[in-house]
Amino acid sequence: MSLKELRLKRGLTQQQLADKVEGVNRARIAGYETGFYDVRNMSLDLALRFCDALRVSNPRKLLDDDKPSKEKDAQ
Repeated sequence: MSLKELRLKRGLTQQQLADKVEGVNRARIAGYETGFYDVRNMSLDLALRFCDALRVSNPRKLLDDDKPSKEKDAQ
């Protein structure tokens, strides 16, 4: 699930999520959602802060993208 999908599932705007994640502004969130910044390159600390804000227990959900992978195709 993408960052945007997780954010929308929680009913948050980009600004509301930025307010919950210390050190991140709305523009950075927009960059992650549009692909300008790759979520797979964020630090573990930042990924965990996003997970806390989005109430996601498994950080891998944050790193999942919409592109099909070989593992997904095999199922």
